[in-house]
Amino acid sequence: MSESNAPAKSGAALTTATLGLLAAWAVHDLEEVATMARWSRTRVPVLRERHPRVPDRVWQRFTNVDGREFATAVGVMGLVVAAAAADGHRTGGRSAFYQTALNGFGLHGLVHLGLSAVTRGYTPGVVTSPLIVVPFSLWARGRLRRAGVLRPTRAGDLVKGLGLAAAATAGAHAAARRIR
Repeated sequence: MSESNAPAKSGAALTTATLGLLAAWAVHDLEEVATMARWSRTRVPVLRERHPRVPDRVWQRFTNVDGREFATAVGVMGLVVAAAAADGHRTGGRSAFYQTALNGFGLHGLVHLGLSAVTRGYTPGVVTSPLIVVPFSLWARGRLRRAGVLRPTRAGDLVKGLGLAAAATAGAHAAARRIR
């Protein structure tokens, strides 16, 4: 299906599926903002000792996270998510950017669950991942499918979704370091 500026015949559910991406992301990232600084101070030293083979540069990213810089990065990421949600709404859910962001958001939730399993404990964002991130992503994809606008999903599309999430996260943190 071609991407157009005309919204799909859908109504409130498709609006919720597109603009809801920003709302679901905001709730999820509020959990991360509220918990990241304390988690990095208390859990990272324990994890560093438990996993001595992990390179120091990895631990440095999580050690003594500056709460204001992290919040700034979240704000920058919010601009990316808002742009994806708005593009999804503008195109009636057809936007490749929106659908890639939606895929990345859902997979990002699974990454949170995996990290918590690997670290055998809480990681910032893991509470909202199974309660909001994954269910919203699956619901929104189902809504897009019922509206006839969901693009067929191939393995490469999932890689693109995770790639977009990773690149946007790295870019948001780089921008936050410059801003702060």
